[in-house]
Amino acid sequence: MDPRQLAVLVSSLVSQALLLLSLPFPHPTPCASVPNRHNLPLFLFSPPPTPLAPLVSLLLHLLSSSSHIAASVHFLPHKRKRHRHQPDLHVPRRGPDHFRLCFRMTSTTFEWLSGLLDPLLDCRDPAGSALRLSGPTRLAIALSRLASGASYPDLACRFGVPESAARFCSKHLCRVLCTNFRFWLTFPSPSDLTTVSAGFQAVGHGLPDCCGAMACARFEACGQSVVAAQIVADSSSRIIHIAAGFRGDRTDSGVLKCSSLYNDVQEGQLLGAAQYLVGDVRYPLLPWLMVPFADPVPGSCEEDFNAVHQSMCRPVLRVVCSMRNWGALSSLREEENFKVAVACIGTCAILHNVLLMREDYSALSDVSNENHTGLEHSGEDLGLEDFYCEVKASTLRSMLAVRARAARDSGQISIP
Repeated sequence: MDPRQLAVLVSSLVSQALLLLSLPFPHPTPCASVPNRHNLPLFLFSPPPTPLAPLVSLLLHLLSSSSHIAASVHFLPHKRKRHRHQPDLHVPRRGPDHFRLCFRMTSTTFEWLSGLLDPLLDCRDPAGSALRLSGPTRLAIALSRLASGASYPDLACRFGVPESAARFCSKHLCRVLCTNFRFWLTFPSPSDLTTVSAGFQAVGHGLPDCCGAMACARFEACGQSVVAAQIVADSSSRIIHIAAGFRGDRTDSGVLKCSSLYNDVQEGQLLGAAQYLVGDVRYPLLPWLMVPFADPVPGSCEEDFNAVHQSMCRPVLRVVCSMRNWGALSSLREEENFKVAVACIGTCAILHNVLLMREDYSALSDVSNENHTGLEHSGEDLGLEDFYCEVKASTLRSMLAVRARAARDSGQISIP
């Protein structure tokens, strides 16, 4: 018999025996001081118990309590506590600058993100093996990979975990963010577009109704492949749309035409009649997409428009530069397949917006006017040859050029 079961049985038998001993027996003579009014058995009115009775009662109570506790413990389900091994994060608790270097965020943002994601990161382990790592440690491993682009063997050595665990933590964070927090990259609603337009009107020196700036970024992925991502940002460099996973040899116009954004805007689902986006010369002129004039005459309205247009495109170029600062996007060849590489791009985009939401500018690039030509596809773009340049688009751009000239005359902008 199991020793615990035997202890429960012995304790129970002893308590029962003491219970019998403690019961009062009939006294030979009734107590004269207590009347027997209802003809009840006389032993109920016997004299008070002897001084030994309290000791026996106390012993009985203790043994009975111990027997109940032992029995309860025996029948309770025994949960196996998950022992956690928490490796050294190599980040001092009192070193905020080290958090920026290691994770591209402040310590307060890391703690906030850890509290938000802990239940989701800690609920899953690789099949057949428990990691025994806490949620914050898993987050630290994944963010270290995204921030530095360190190889998985180096990452495993740094945190004292197997390489498979480092890969799992990185992939799991991408899965959690891209599955549960995609709404941080959702295109604004019609009511929210008013705020976006007001931001661009301030940046664009009075040009109204702009609802986003568009650019295309490319990253080297597994093998020799290149993956393209189409990004739309607001005036504060917050990403309001991203579509990744296109072949890198597609032109920017080709990527746009293959995207869901193009179809949704064409069908009138995202923008109002007078609203538009801005993009560089690699995009076509459309009623909802304003691009610069080609070879404007010096001193003309078209030149003024191009100057304002350039300032309106800077927020998205800043996003592209900031995205490239995430080390993992420069080492996507480390990922096991194309799908994981695309998930890394989406994860970095979500983290970019999270940092801006937290007013944490650790990962935001200081370069806002970098030449976009050096970042993107160098092949010849199809441009306007693939699209019909509607009269409506030309008319709108000409009207905006007149507004830009008015801004120049009022001293809001200066043309060199």
